[in-house]
Amino acid sequence: MSQNSNLFLSIGKQVKDEYGRVTGKIASFAVTPRGKFEEVFVERGDGKFSKHSVDYLKVDGSEITLLSKIKSDACILCDHIPLIWRKDQALGELHAKKKIDPELYKQLHSAFDGALVQLRSEAQAVQAETEKEISRCLEEIKALSYAVVHIEIEHEIGKMDDQSYGTAFSIIQDNLKKINIEKSDLEVTKNKLSNTLLGDKPAFPEKPPSKPIESTSKASSSVYTSPELPEPPVVVYVKEIGKTGI
Repeated sequence: MSQNSNLFLSIGKQVKDEYGRVTGKIASFAVTPRGKFEEVFVERGDGKFSKHSVDYLKVDGSEITLLSKIKSDACILCDHIPLIWRKDQALGELHAKKKIDPELYKQLHSAFDGALVQLRSEAQAVQAETEKEISRCLEEIKALSYAVVHIEIEHEIGKMDDQSYGTAFSIIQDNLKKINIEKSDLEVTKNKLSNTLLGDKPAFPEKPPSKPIESTSKASSSVYTSPELPEPPVVVYVKEIGKTGI
C-alpha cells in the first residue's frame, strides 16, 4: 500500500479480510527511523495479536482491509517468473546473434537461472500453502453444511422457534457464501501458479459464481453447500413412559 502520514489515525479501527469478515482491530504500527510504515499489529477477536506487512493493508476511507498474503505473493511470483524467463530467452538470442560477449552472457545467464530457481521454489511453497487453505475451506464448508442440517431438523420437530431458526440460518448462510468465494479465489490462485510453473502465464479467469440451492424452509432463500456433504446423522428423541418429553 502507499505510505500515508495519517495511517496512525486508523488505530483502533476494525479490520476485515477481502470477504468482509472481521479479523480484529488495528493496535499499532512498526515504523522505521525514516518514518516508513513497515508492519501493522492487529488485535484479533480472541485477544491475541498478529503482525502483517503494511503491503497487505488496504485503506479506503473508513474501510480497512487486510489482503490475502497468499494471493498477493502468488500474483507477484506469476509476474516475475515469466518476465525473468523472457529476459533469459532474449539474452540467449542476443548471444546466438553474437551481439553480446560470451563471458558476459555466461554471467547474466547464470544470474537469471539462479533467480528462476529461487522464484520457482518460492512459488511451489506458496502453492502448497494454497492447497492447505483450500482444504481448510472445504472442512469449514462441510461443518457449516452440517450446522444447516441440524437447525433444519430442530426447526422441523418444533424444538427451535422461527425467530431463532431465521437468525441461525442467516448467519450460517452468510458464512457459507463467503467461504465458497474464498475457496474459488484460492483455486484460481493455485491454477495460475501451476500454469506459471509449467511455463505459461495466463490471465486470471473470471470467478464462477457460487450456485445456491433452494432451502425447503420458509425462513430461508438459498444456502451454499458442499457437493461432498455426507449423510447427516439421524437424531432420535425418545420419550420415556411416565416422564415428560426431552
